[in-house]
Amino acid sequence: MSSQATPIQGSRPLTPPLPSAGSNGSLSFPRSLQPPACRHRDRSPSPMKRVPHPQPPPTRRNRTCSATARASEGPVFFGVCKCFSRSKGHGFLTPSGGGTDVFVHISDIEGEYVPVEGDEVSYKVCSIPPKHEKVQAVEVTITHLKPGIKHETWSGNVISG
Repeated sequence: MSSQATPIQGSRPLTPPLPSAGSNGSLSFPRSLQPPACRHRDRSPSPMKRVPHPQPPPTRRNRTCSATARASEGPVFFGVCKCFSRSKGHGFLTPSGGGTDVFVHISDIEGEYVPVEGDEVSYKVCSIPPKHEKVQAVEVTITHLKPGIKHETWSGNVISG
């Protein structure tokens, strides 16, 4: 191997800037191209760099076929709508047998009415990745509308209850 440096293929040769007209052959850069005086500063590492971003819960659109098949084959549960926000697109159901509240996404609600607090619902459950420790409600159907409350359809019509 020779001791001479070989140029990298595909690279352009670097050309020095042209000397300015009034200089004595010395190279000078225009002020706008000079690096700022405080160019390098030590930065502390970001505390959020190693924290994984939370993944959104899987919706009907991005749920895998196998997860959908497992959920549809599972048992039907009954409960009551604890809360639901149409603007946020999610809510929670309280199981009739007790236990922790179950998350429900807007894409998993079937039927023509937007659920409100107190509506009785039937649903199936599907685990939420990545750890599959929690579940969310899928195939949610309102079985009984809570009486005395105005209900809204998905198209925006309000029905007196």
